[in-house]
Amino acid sequence: MSEGTAVPEDRRYTREHEWAISDGDLVIVGITDFAQHELGDVVYVELPKVGARVAAFKEFGVVESVKAASDLFSPVTGEIVVINEELGEHPEWVNESPYARGWMLRVRPDDVQELDQLLDAEAYRQLIGGAEAE
Repeated sequence: MSEGTAVPEDRRYTREHEWAISDGDLVIVGITDFAQHELGDVVYVELPKVGARVAAFKEFGVVESVKAASDLFSPVTGEIVVINEELGEHPEWVNESPYARGWMLRVRPDDVQELDQLLDAEAYRQLIGGAEAE
C-alpha cells in the first residue's frame, strides 16, 4: 500500500524529487512519494558504496522502473555511511514505503545547513501541484 501523494512536513525536498531528513549527525535520503508514483513499479535501485562521497545536486545513483530509469540526485554534500542494502532484494519498498523502508542513503553531511537550501513541504507541494500533508 502506497502512502498516496504524501509530503511529510518533517523533511526537506529537492526539485528533482528526493527527500532529506536530519537524523542526529546524519541525513537520510530517499525519493518522494510523487517520484515513485511517476516512475511506476520500481524493479532496481543502483546505489553507491559506503564511504563514497556525494555532492549536493549531483547524481548518486539510478532507480529503474518498468517505465523508465531515472537518475538520483543528492540533496547534500558528504560521505555515505550507510546504504539501504535491502533495496537490492526489495526494490518495491521504494513504491510501498518511500519515506520509511524505501530510504536509500544515510550521509554524514559536510554542512548540515545545506538542508536549509532545500524546499520545505509547502514549497514542494506547490512544485508538484498540491499534495496532501502528512
